[in-house]
This record gives sequence, C-alpha cells and structure tokens, in this order.
Amino acid sequence: MRDFVQRVVEKLTVEENRDRVSVVQYSREPEAHFYLNTYTTKEDVVDTVRGLRHKGGRPLNTGAALQYVRDNVFIASSGSRRLEGVPQILILLNGGRSFDNVDTPASALKELGVLVFGIGTRSSDSRELQKISYDPSYALSVSEFTDLPNVQQQLLSAMSTVIVQVTTMTPTVIPTILVESQAPRRDVVFLLDGSDGTRSGFPAMRDFVQRVVETLGVDENKDRVAVVQYSRDPAAQFYLNTYTTKGEILNTVRGLRHKGGRPLNTGAALQYVRDNVFTASSGSRRFEGVPQLLILLSGGRSFDNVDTPASALKELGVLIFGIGTRSSDSKELQRISHDPSYALSVSDFTDLPNIQQQLLSSVEAVVIDVTPESTTDLVDHDTSRKDVVFLVDGSDGTRNGFPAMRDFVQRVVGKLNVGGDKDRVSVVQYGRDQEVHFYLNTYTTKEDILGTVRSLRHRGGRPLNTGAALQYVRDNVFTASSGSRSQEGVPQMLILLSGGRSSDNVDIPASALKESGVLIFGIGTRNSSREVQRIATDPSFSQSVSEFTDLPSIQEQFFSSLITVQVEATPITPTVIVDQSIARKDVVFLLDGSDGTRNGFPAMRDFVQRVVEKLTVEENRDRVSVVQYSREPEAHFYLNTYTTKEDVVDTVRGLRHKGGRPLNTGAALQYVRDNVFIASSGSRRLEGVPQILILLNGGRSFDNVDTPASALKELGVLVFGIGTRSSDSRELQKISYDPSYALSVSEFTDLPNVQQQLLSAMSTVIVQVTTMTPTVIPTILVESQAPRRDVVFLLDGSDGTRSGFPAMRDFVQRVVETLGVDENKDRVAVVQYSRDPAAQFYLNTYTTKGEILNTVRGLRHKGGRPLNTGAALQYVRDNVFTASSGSRRFEGVPQLLILLSGGRSFDNVDTPASALKELGVLIFGIGTRSSDSKELQRISHDPSYALSVSDFTDLPNIQQQLLSSVEAIVIDVTPELTTDLVTTTIVSTGGEKRDVVFLIDGTTAVRSEFPAIRDMIGRVVEKLDVGLDRVRVSVVQYSDSAKVAFHLNKHSTKDEVRQATRKLQSSGGNRLNTGRALEWISKNIYQRSAGSRIEEGVPQFLILVTGGKSNDDVSGPVNQLKTHLVVPLAIGTKNADPNELRQIALKPELAYSIKNFGQLPTVEQQLIASVNTMTTTDISSSFVPSVLDIDNLNMGRKDIIFLIDGSDTTGSSGIAHIRDFILNIVQQLDVQLDQVRVAVVQYSDKVKTEFSLNSHNKKPAVLSAIKRLRQQGGRSSDLANAIEYVIRNELKASAGVRLAEASQHLVVLTGGRSPTDVSVYGPLLKGSRVNCIGIGAGGADSRQLNQIATSSADVLQVPAFPGLPVIKERFIARLNGTIPEEAPTDFVDPSLPKAKVADIVFLVDGSINLGKDNFKEVMGFILNLIDLFFTERDNLQIGLAHYTTDVTDVFYLNTYKNKDDIIDAISRSEYKGGRRINTGTAIHHVQENHFIKDKGSRKDEGIPQILMIVTGGRSADDSKTAALALKATGVRIYAVGVGDIEDELNNLASEASTVARASTFVELSELNEQILETLEDEVKGIKLCTGVSQEPSKTCSLEVLVGFDVSSPNIFQAQRILESRMGAILQRITKMTGISCSSGQIPLIQVGILAMDAASEPVHLEFTDNADMLFEAFRALRTRGPYFLNAKTIDAYGSRFKSRAADAVKVVIHLTDGLDGQYNEMKRQVEELKISGVNSFILVGLERVPRFEEAVLLEFGRGFRYTRPLRVNVMDLDYELLEELDNIAERECCAVPCKCTGTRGDRGAFGLGGLKGGPGGAGGIGHPGDEGGHGDRGPPGVNGTQGFQGCPGQRGIKVSTHLAPLYQSTG
Repeated sequence: MRDFVQRVVEKLTVEENRDRVSVVQYSREPEAHFYLNTYTTKEDVVDTVRGLRHKGGRPLNTGAALQYVRDNVFIASSGSRRLEGVPQILILLNGGRSFDNVDTPASALKELGVLVFGIGTRSSDSRELQKISYDPSYALSVSEFTDLPNVQQQLLSAMSTVIVQVTTMTPTVIPTILVESQAPRRDVVFLLDGSDGTRSGFPAMRDFVQRVVETLGVDENKDRVAVVQYSRDPAAQFYLNTYTTKGEILNTVRGLRHKGGRPLNTGAALQYVRDNVFTASSGSRRFEGVPQLLILLSGGRSFDNVDTPASALKELGVLIFGIGTRSSDSKELQRISHDPSYALSVSDFTDLPNIQQQLLSSVEAVVIDVTPESTTDLVDHDTSRKDVVFLVDGSDGTRNGFPAMRDFVQRVVGKLNVGGDKDRVSVVQYGRDQEVHFYLNTYTTKEDILGTVRSLRHRGGRPLNTGAALQYVRDNVFTASSGSRSQEGVPQMLILLSGGRSSDNVDIPASALKESGVLIFGIGTRNSSREVQRIATDPSFSQSVSEFTDLPSIQEQFFSSLITVQVEATPITPTVIVDQSIARKDVVFLLDGSDGTRNGFPAMRDFVQRVVEKLTVEENRDRVSVVQYSREPEAHFYLNTYTTKEDVVDTVRGLRHKGGRPLNTGAALQYVRDNVFIASSGSRRLEGVPQILILLNGGRSFDNVDTPASALKELGVLVFGIGTRSSDSRELQKISYDPSYALSVSEFTDLPNVQQQLLSAMSTVIVQVTTMTPTVIPTILVESQAPRRDVVFLLDGSDGTRSGFPAMRDFVQRVVETLGVDENKDRVAVVQYSRDPAAQFYLNTYTTKGEILNTVRGLRHKGGRPLNTGAALQYVRDNVFTASSGSRRFEGVPQLLILLSGGRSFDNVDTPASALKELGVLIFGIGTRSSDSKELQRISHDPSYALSVSDFTDLPNIQQQLLSSVEAIVIDVTPELTTDLVTTTIVSTGGEKRDVVFLIDGTTAVRSEFPAIRDMIGRVVEKLDVGLDRVRVSVVQYSDSAKVAFHLNKHSTKDEVRQATRKLQSSGGNRLNTGRALEWISKNIYQRSAGSRIEEGVPQFLILVTGGKSNDDVSGPVNQLKTHLVVPLAIGTKNADPNELRQIALKPELAYSIKNFGQLPTVEQQLIASVNTMTTTDISSSFVPSVLDIDNLNMGRKDIIFLIDGSDTTGSSGIAHIRDFILNIVQQLDVQLDQVRVAVVQYSDKVKTEFSLNSHNKKPAVLSAIKRLRQQGGRSSDLANAIEYVIRNELKASAGVRLAEASQHLVVLTGGRSPTDVSVYGPLLKGSRVNCIGIGAGGADSRQLNQIATSSADVLQVPAFPGLPVIKERFIARLNGTIPEEAPTDFVDPSLPKAKVADIVFLVDGSINLGKDNFKEVMGFILNLIDLFFTERDNLQIGLAHYTTDVTDVFYLNTYKNKDDIIDAISRSEYKGGRRINTGTAIHHVQENHFIKDKGSRKDEGIPQILMIVTGGRSADDSKTAALALKATGVRIYAVGVGDIEDELNNLASEASTVARASTFVELSELNEQILETLEDEVKGIKLCTGVSQEPSKTCSLEVLVGFDVSSPNIFQAQRILESRMGAILQRITKMTGISCSSGQIPLIQVGILAMDAASEPVHLEFTDNADMLFEAFRALRTRGPYFLNAKTIDAYGSRFKSRAADAVKVVIHLTDGLDGQYNEMKRQVEELKISGVNSFILVGLERVPRFEEAVLLEFGRGFRYTRPLRVNVMDLDYELLEELDNIAERECCAVPCKCTGTRGDRGAFGLGGLKGGPGGAGGIGHPGDEGGHGDRGPPGVNGTQGFQGCPGQRGIKVSTHLAPLYQSTG
C-alpha cells in the first residue's frame, strides 16, 4: 500500500498552487500523518510516505475515518481548496468490512463534492466499497494489496477523466421573471430545523423557502429576508441586511446545506433570532414600524423550553408562523405561534407546497393589522446635559425583582434627552463582581439604549459587593475614555438600585465618588435602605421601596429629584500637593498566630502598635498592612485599606489571636508576595517606594521557606525577622534580607528591647534604598532592567477544569505581578479554549499591569467540550503572535507561550506545536494528573519545560520554577529574525499629515501568503501616527478588479485601523490586473469624498504589494497618479516583474523585490521612512514626466498602429521622412511580444497592410520591415476609408491586438485632406478605447485631424515632413499620456462668429425630488444643452456637482479639456439619493471649491462665471442668502426647476431672465432654446438688464498695524490667552474675501506689528502677508515686556504709516490691558492720527482690563456696527475683526454707505476628543467614617504578675473566737 501511494504521488505535480497531498491511516480511530498544507514539494511527501509505519489496532471503523477526513482534512485550515473550486479526491485503500456505519459519512463526503475512489481486496465488502465510492464504477478491486500496480493506471485515468468533467462543468440557470407584489414592507426571517431528524426533508424545506421568497418584493426599501438554521445551536445563514436583491437571496438559499446535530433546541433558536436577527444592526426595521415576521419550520419536539423566548418575541411585536410535521409537537407549535391559527401542519416536509398559499394569505392579511411596538410615547425632557450611570444589583437576591428594575431603567431613559451632545447613559450590573453592559459613549440614540436594556439578563452571584462596584464605576465608567464629560462640567449622576446589604465596605468608594463630583441617587428595598442612604450624596437622594416591583410608585418623585438637583451640581476638582522629598514606606507585619504563640500574642500586638506610632501614616507617606498566619495566612487589612494612623492603631488593638497548626511560614511569605506587595493592594513598589516586611515568628516552619523568601528578595522587599527562643535562628536569618536583619528575643514580652534596634535598621536601610543608584541593589529595579517579553497564557477552559479555573486565574495574576508590564517592556495576552479558542485580550490591548490584573480577575470559565489543544495552538500562532495583535517578534522580542492544560487533546497537537516552534515561540506546558504528560512534553519547547502538578490548586508550588526557567531562557534565546532586518529606531510622523493607501494582491495564487501581507500592514500602521488629522490609512485589495476594504476617512484611530486590518481576508481571483486597479484607485480613493486630502496638499502615498506580473498595461494609470503627485512604492515577490515595479514606483529606489511575502519585514523600515520623511517638495521634484526621458522609454504594454499617407501628395521624399521618423521612435520602444507591438498600414485611394501587430516579435525584425517601406502611390488620401480598414482588419485579436492586456494607439501621418468625411470615426475610435494621434504636414486638414484625434492635444502639425523630428518629444509624450495641454494654434476664420468663452458649473439636485429615472432625464437635458452650445472653436470650461444635504463633486472646471471628455464624464454620473436638499450649503460649497483659481476658474481674467442650478424642490436651508453671497462675487446664477417652486427659483437666479421652469422633468428639453439664447448673450458680454451701469472693477489694498500693550515682563504669563488669540487673528485677517466693487478680486492686505516698550521706543515688525512668519516674530517678544499704550504709542502708529503707500486703506487694531497715559492727551493724539489719513482705530480688551468702557471712546472708523466693544474672550474674535476689515474695505474702496450681512450660523459640532491626559494627582484624605459600635467583649486576660508586698495593716480588735476567721480574711 505504501509503495502504491508513492507511485501515485510520483505521477502528480506536487506544488502549493498545483496538486496537494494528505495521508491518513486508520483502524479503530484515524490518525493524520500529514495534511494537505503540510508539504509543498513532491520530495517531502515521498520521504514521509517512505517512513510510514503500520498503525495496527482493531476493530476497523471505516465510517469514523470517513467522517474524520471530512471534518478535519477536507477543510481550509488543513489546506483544502474546495471553496476555490479545486477538485477534492479521496482514495480509500481498505482491507476489510467496517464495524461501524459508512453510509452517513460517505453521503456527507459526496454532498461536499469529494470524489471518492475505493480500492479493496477480497477481504473487503465490495458492496460497502461501492456505496462509499462516488460512483460504483470508481470502486476497484485487487486480490491482494501486492496487486495494486495492476489498477494504478486505471485509477489515474479515472482521476484525470473526472477532474476534466468537474472543472469544465458550468451549471445552467434559467431565470424566472416574477412580478413583485405591491405588499407593504416586511422583514421576514425563516427559522429552519436543521437537526438530524430533518435530513431527508431538508431539500423540501429549502425549495419551500425559495418559492416563498419568489413571491416577495425583495429590495432594501421593500421586503427583507434572513435565514437561520438550527439544531443543538443556531447559525445565521444570512441576515436581513446581507442581501438587497432577490437573485442574491435565491442563489444563497439554493446553496444551503443541511446543518445536522442533536438535540433540537427550538427555545434557544427563538431566543437567538430575537437577540441577533430582529435587531437594527442586522437590518431589522422594527422601529420604523415595518412588520416583523418569523416563519418556523420544525420537524420535532424541542428539548428545551420554548415559552419564554416565544413570549419575548411576541412582546417585541414579531408575528410567528409555525409549520410542523407529524413528528412535531402540535401544542408546542401553537404556543410558539402568534395565534394558534398561525400554526400549520403537514404530514411531511415534501407536502409544504400544499400549505404555501395558506401561509401567504395569512401573511398578507395580518400585515395590515399589526403595529409593532413603538417607543414614541416617551417625551424627551429638555434639560441640560447629563451623564447618567445605572448601577444595578444583579446578585442572587434580586432574581425575582430584576425585570422590574430593568423596566424602571427603561422608563427613566425614556424621560431623558439622549444624544451624543445631550444626555448619555451607561448601565452596569454587579453582584460578586461587575459587568458593564455599555458605556456612556457606546450608544448615541435612545432606541439603541432601550433595545439593549430590554435584552438585559439577570447576572446572579453572591456575595453582594456594592463597595467594589462603586469603586469600579468610579475608575472605569466615570472616565473620559468611557464617555464621561466631567471635565466639560457636565453633571455626573449615579443611580444605584440595591436589593441587599453589601458584604464589603461601601463608605470609602462612596466618598471617593462624591469627592469626584458624582451625584449618587440610591434606591433600596427594606433590606438595604440604610446603607443606600449612607451611599447617596444626600439622604434626600435615597428612596426606599418594599420590593422592586413597587418602583413605578416612586418613579415620578425620583425623576423630579434628578432634574431638580442636576442644576446645582458642580464637579469638584481635588487639589493634592505631594511632597516627593519626604521618605515613604510600605510596611507589612506578618504575625505568627499559631497555637504556640497564644500567650505572647498581646505582646506582639502591642509591639505593632508602638512601631506604627513611630510611622507617619498617610496615603502619600507611610502605609501599613497586617497579616496573621498559622496553617494558612489571613490579611487583616491591606496597604490601601486605611489612610490614617488612628484607623490602623484601632484595628491593631482589636486583633484576635488566630490559632491553628502547623506553622507554614513559607506559604505565608508567598502569600504576602502574591497578594499584599501588589499594586491592587496598595503597594507602591513600581513607584520606587521601599517595601518592608516585619516577620514576628515563634517557631520553626513546617514548610519550605527558601523559595518564597528568595522571591521576596528578588522583588526588592526588605525582610526583618524577629524570633523567640522557640524559633529556628538559622531559618530566620535565611528569611531576612540580610543575616544582620534577623533579631531575637527570649519571649515576645521582651519585644520592647529590640524596638529601637529595628527602627534604626529600618531608617538606615531606607536611606540606602532611596538614595542609592540602581547598581547597588539591582533587585529593586528588576523590571526596568529585564529584557522585553511577549507572554501569552493559553488556558484550558473546558468542562473538565471548571473547579480548577479559579486557581489557574490566580496563578496568571501572580505571574503577571512579577512582570514589568509596559508597552515597551513586557506585554501579556490571555486566550481560553475548549472546543474552540477565544482571545480574552491581545498583546496590545492593555499597556498597564493594573488593567491586565483587573481583566484577569474578571475572567469567567468558558466551558465546552471536547478539548482541542491543537486548534488552540494554531489559533495563537495565526491570531495572537502577529504584529497586528501586538507581537514584537520581528523586533527580536522573545515570544513565550504558557499553556495550562487539564486533559488530553482530542485533535492533533504536533503540527501546530511545530509551527509555533518554527516561529521561535518558547512553549511552557503545565498539566495536571488528568493531562497526557507525553503530549505536554511534545508541545513544550523542550521536555524539561513541561511541568506537572497534582491539581491546579498546587500551581503556586511550581510558580518559582516556571519564573526561573523564563528568566534563564530569555538570555539564551534569540527569536527568529528575518534577514536584513534593520533595527534602526523608526521615527514617528510627529503629527504631520499623510494619506497612505495599501493596494494589495488578493489573487488566489497568493492566498496562502495573505496573512504575511496582512501582518505587514499591521506593523507599518503601528509605526504611523494614525488619526483623522494626522495619518489616514486605506486598504484596497485587487485581482481581476479592485475592491476597497476601508476608505481613508473610515477609521479615526490606530485601534480601529488595527481591528479592520486584522479582519482582512483574501478575496481571491485569477487575473492580476494591476493597471486597472491603479486607475480605479486614482478615480475612487484619491478623492475628497473617500477621505483623501490631496486638494489640501497633504502628501499621498500608495504602497503596492503584488505577487505577480500585471495582465494589463500599467503605464497610463501610474503616470496619471504621479501627475497628481501620488507617491507609488512597489513591492513584488519573485513572480513579479522587476521592470514593471520600477515603472510603477515614483523612483527606482522605491521598488523592492523579495523572494516571498515572508520577507516583507526586510523592506518595512524603508517604507515607513519614505512615508515619514518625504515632503510635497520632495515628491514634486522626484516626479519627472517621461517626456524628458526619451532615450530609455518604458511605456508598458502598448499596441501601436502607424497609418501613413502614401499618396502622391506625400511623395517618395515624404515617405522617406515618415520612415525615418517611425524608425527613430521604434528604436526607443521596448518592442517584444509581451510589451510594445507595432504595425504599419499605408493608404492612399486604397489601403495596404505593411505588417500587423503579430507579424514580428522582436525589435530587429520590426526595424527591418520599416526600412523596407516604399511609397505605394495614389491620387487621393482617403483617410476615412483607411481608418475603417484598420478597425475591420487590424484592431482584431487575430491581428495581434491585446484589448484587455494593453492600450491601443493609432498614429495617423498625413500630408493631405481626405475627400470623405472622417468625423464619424473619432467617436468610434474613442468608443473602442483607441487613442488616436494625428500628425499633419503641408496640406493636411487640421479640422479633420481634430475630429479623429482623442483630444486637441493629440493633434501635432509641421509645415512639411522634413520637420517631423521637431515634434518627436511631444509625440512620445502624447503616446505616454503626460504632455501638458498647449494653447491651440489653429487658424481662425474671421467670417465665423466669435468663439464663446465662459466657466460654467452645473449644480444638480440629486435627492428623491428627482428620483433615479428623472435624474437620468436631467443628465440628458444637460448633455443636450452642452452639445448644442459647445462647439469645437469655443473656449468653455465645464464643472459638475450634485447635492442633497451634502455635495458630491463629479468634476471641476479644469478636470476635462474637451467636449467629448465632458460629455463622457456626465454620462457616467450616478444618482446620489437623499430625502432633503440643502441648496444654500451646496451653493456655498461651489463658491468655495469650484469658482476658485486652483480648480480652473478664470474669474481673475474677466471670463464670465456661470452657475446653473437644476432643482426639483425647495431647500431645507437658507438658499437665498448663499445665492446673494455668490452673486456678490460676480457669478451669474441660472435657476432651472421643475414643479411649483417659482419663488425658490426667483430667489436663486440672478434675474428673471435667468429663471427657467418646466412642469415635468420630461419637459425640460423644451427649455433648451430659452436657456441657450440667454447664455449666448451672457458669454458674448451682452447685458441682460438695460440701464445698469457696470463700473470697472477696482483694486483695493489694506495695511493693518496690530499693536498690543501688557504691563508685565513676560507678556504670555500675564495674558495667557494672548498668544493663541494673536495667532488666530493674524491667520484670519490675512485671508479676506472679495468685496462688491472688485469683481470677486480679493483685496491686497499687508499686516505689521508695533508695540511701545518701557524705554518709549517703538518695536516694529515689518509688514507682510505671511501670517506664520509674523506670528513667530511676535512670539519672540515674549519676555521683552512691559509694553504700554499712551500718546507716544498712537504717535508711533502715525509715523509708521507715513512711509507707506498713500492709496492704501490704513487700519490699527490694538489689544490693550488698559490705558497707560492721560486720556485727554491720548484723545488729541488719536484725532491727529485720524487727520493723517488712518481710516480706523480699533481697540480689543485683554483679560482684566480696568475702565475699558472709557478706552473704547478713543476708537474711530469701525465698520457698520459700533454696538459691541471687542474683548479677547469674545467667541470667534478673529471672525469679528475680519468682518470689521471687510466693512471698512467696502466703505473706503467701494464707497458703500452700508452693508447687510446674514446672521451668524450655528456653532459647529464638537471636534474629536483630545488625547487622554496623564494620571491626576492623588485625591485628598477622605472624611472619617461613622462611629463604630461597641465590639464584642474580649476573652479574660491572662493573670498579671504578683504585686509588691503591701504595708502592714492596723492591729485588729480582739474578738470572740467564733468571729476570728471572718476578721482574718478581711485583713
């Protein structure tokens, strides 16, 4: 059998992209020897097959083996290419009858399309083999396996035959055209039973769905359809918004495969469609009132409860139709259905057609009646903005009351005014720990919030930790990153719903929230009301109900409190001053509380008290913790529990002896290391605060103390040990930091004797620790000195580890505590797995230890079976150890994987483990007694790295061993480094703007290497400063065509780009059309609408990553990109053409060739450096048009046909010159079969082919053929006949034309006029995408050449043929498509009418006012207008935009140069769509973006500027004001409209004669004559209005002196706002717009600065129009103050203006902090300033100006408004001053007595949030808590020592003897 496999493999072509091979051996169970993607060469496969060993075992389970290969081998992850259409073949060699069933798995393989060939022996069951085989003829038989060579050829023939059939088979689909019903819109979801019981009936169910869909009117705005299939669990086949056409849905339904599985959980499926399908994000339109229908097809009784989810769907307003068979439970179906009558039944699913009409009738009937749930009954409360957080008790005690709590939250949210800039809402549920359902910035609409709240489920858990929950919302929800706007002064509100008393302390976190300015409202029940009162901001803010079901009774009262109080809330900003110079300490006392220290414990307690008394206990000084231990340790309080000495001492006084045995000092030391000396417990070790442990020990430890003591020392903890005579002194010395730190007393009662010694030692060592350099005690700085590591924990979360999971979680916490977590130090990721893996967080998710520990503490056990460790290992390799997930493998950072596994894997672990090791990952395996130790050793990097514990609770025992291994190995291991990897530090772009587009090869050929491309993008993005205002990123994938993954403006943060990149999948495709992709990118990505800032001058980069040579021409598209200053960088693998890469790249050095995509890291540094460092200047200087490099032409693929005039007019000498010209050109071209092809055709009165494009393959042959050219002769030059001949005979594939792969060029060389009309052939050639260049000499007709040429620039003329060399460079440039447009030099016939000259922009309504069909009518109207108006002699420029609420720029005035291109572009214009139009906004947009010089406007040359608006409705905004503003700049507006909108048109148009209106869009064509007549007059300069005098435009120049005075040496310190305000003012006033008398010409403005210093000397900054330069000079005056405003200052202004131009308008703007001179004297000086010719003196008050009202009396010459003094804190001050200057210019230059301006627009929306600030200072000390009650009475104390002997008493009185005993006892 083995030899047979070898021989068959030898016949195959084994390569990654050809044949792939896998071998599986089986007996009782199967085992894969290797998968389809394990080996890529025949040698490797054959070598492995030779080494195969017989497996052995019984019985023979062929069925299980078939199922195994179906589920594990014929899948994409194992290398199967089934989804790419590659034939799948299984060759079964079988020697016996199977012990299990083979029918089901064999059928499953056939359904999958696998061709099964079975080969058996006489011991096999031939019938079984035939059943297994794809066809009985594919079952072959031999007597023994030694006879296999006899059937080898038969097998190979059968394989090759069937492969041809499979690959050539094309299914034929006959489409059925159906009339869609006029039914109202519906959302229809089919829920199909896909369990094992419906396998035979599934085709009938599928057909039924098809038939029902056929009857629907499927469209995005009509009916929508989704399909979900379920068995044990549900799976959505597609959602309501996945497809928008019926054809797509039917295709997908036809391809549905039966899911299979058991049991049937209908309840879970119903819940699934409620939560995941009937949602807005999945396409549901429930909130729009669209009926929601669910059609359930069920073939059995459900194993789970269906009532609750069915009710939930009905409450949602979903109409459920149930269809069952005789196997279904009819009562269950009726309960599920909306009404029992909606439950239909069939005998079998094949009978479904019988009830189809009944179902459709029910659907049609019910749609009219149903009104889905609406949320409009809630009135928004118009209050100021609020951030509201609901903290909801989800513990076990509130299970019954939870629905009422949920409803209460809904009702309160219903009253809020929810919006991004209004009210924001968050919901957190808690019990033992917390869960955020959504944050304050998760949702911005009320509907989204209510939808999520409705779906909340009770969490459960105990105990109830309200304190921890309060702390959690303070630290994680009331933060800016979670959407809190506390820093903007928005009230912060917490609404707590608590149903029980907290198990932890609530006072401290509640106080912290209150100090943060959070208003806490509490609602409690009878079990929690007192505690809630304490938590609330004020007792009046807490309310109580008997049960949560009574919440509605207090809702109105509660909401009133909420509204009333929120106005009064002012957030508190605590000010904390920390004196870092004061020594700080973290001191932990570890007390022996075992049975042996019972008598000595009071002395230990007193000792602790006395030591604490000597400390300065405060949050930012000393912190104290106390831990007592015996058998196990117990923390009495942590380092952050108390912040005052009194609290610590009080708690210490109340300590009780713990008791217990034995004494485990080692475990106690480990406990304080892992649980007390950590940040979350208050340790400040990472801040460099000394860590001190004082151990009081009274006996020898029963466990090992060495390892934990060493661990503490490594952590930098200073351990002081104090023991008694019962202690082991050597053990104590080992534990102590130094033997001298071990102290001893006889008994604990002697502790006062060593107190001073201890304190002295502590103070001495602290000074050493805090002042010494890191080299003295390196253990304190272990983290900073440690090497960087990427550590991934892979945790077994299967059912078998449920009880051990908490121990695993704690272990991860302890290990993380030892790491130096930071973005640039250690990084951590956690993945949990069972059946499949799930990443809890990636390596780049968190950058601080605190965040990681918080997340790890909150981990929940995943559950599930079986345990697939192999799949999990593969997952971390492909998804976690990648650059996009934060791995720094390529930077040389060690990669560590710590696997915790509690059982044997059900899948293969060898291949993925090997793959990880090849990647350089160090694997540590930790298992329990349930694990397979051999498997763990195979997985681990080395068998010694496999550790074992009895149970996960024993993990602490191997923790130190693991950490030691990790520390040791990091030094030795150098992870895999890619060759030539440059380790130079990459410099960030530093906030500079860049647009970066990745164009990546998505063909099937590179699919296996696609992850490497994806990772490269992730790594490059990591190094860029991504942000909307900095670097923007887009990704486009291409093969046959291009497809955008995301645009430049899609993502605004690096995280978003990272996530989007991580989701990229190869799109597939066979042809690599790089040229088409480059052209598509130029038109669709480097556009403003796609986020490109190319118009703003932002550098544009294109990074091309390709795996092969392009199938089409790249030269034209890439030249177009370079012309627009886009920088292409090209990366190709060995299959790419290096010459093509260099042609694409901006410069040859920006083209990179690598062997495979695995080497991408070798070029990343160069890519990033190019993006970061290249400026616009570098780019423009680097791009040299190819016209300049004519000696080495590389034009890509071109088909060039020379059509030469051989008539008598040309003559033999003319032909000789033509021949030499063509020879000269061809010698410089890259003539070969796959590059440039050349043909020559000669014509006169007949046409002859000299040679065709495919006649010669090499340049010498072409040159030789050209040299043989001779004139053919002929009387006429019939060019029309010649072009027709070329089209019919030479522009054919048979003649060598490559229509798809190359560009086509026809070069006409003629010396005469064609006797027949050629005008018809120009459009014909353009329509065929043939670029025609016309070269004329002598008597050639330039008009005819223009008619056939692609553009006027493609017409080249010389006086005679000897002059052809003169136009050589221009010809080559036209051939390459890069020559700039030259002014036409055509002869002008004076008898012809004057050519028209104008700039015309069409602005078209693209909304539903027109609709798609009418939009086409409007485009036709415009095309007709242009065709009639625009002749070839005219010098017209046309632009086009269409609009709704925003504007789409189709093309600008300078985009196209000729009429044909303009008409072609208009024809391609697409309908935009939208409900309303903002005509005013659109007009303003056109003014700012079209009628400007950069976009081709010739306004400055006096060329008429015309805007033609075509609209179908009234504007939603102020269009009249916008039109007036545009008309004021000299633009004439034509208003063309349809319908009753005459008043709207009159408001827009320049005058009545420029208004045109039609009743319908079809009638627009009737307006042509009216519009054309008016336009003709307009462009000829004939005025449409008589009697209006038109004065020539005036030039206006302004000179502005900006002055200031600040009475302080440092002007910016005294006036903090001055610097930013001055910058804004200078920028704004240097950007004036046109005024009324300048025909839109912008006034010339020069600005200078003047200030009077303390020596009464004026400081001058020269006049300039460069605001940036002036501002920098102003900033240099920062410390040269003070400056003054007095009479000398005003005099200096006058003197300064005397040397300036007399005809300029002169303005002074002075920013003052108050007058510094006598008012009368200054007033007199101001009058002189006015007389001297200064036109205006404006004052702006700075901060804190005294008597500014008096100062403004000095002003004169302000604009048309004197009402408001200007102050520096006025919003938009720069605009105010600009308006003043505009008014002054109108008055002085245009003699306008007044000017009306519109009201200022609304303030814009908030910009993007800034970067997160650094951590704030520590908060102040909290208020003391409430007085505690009396504690329990303590146990009786020990007997005191005997007192001193008393003094002798007085002598007693002698009494009778019977009273003597009484007296004696008294004495």
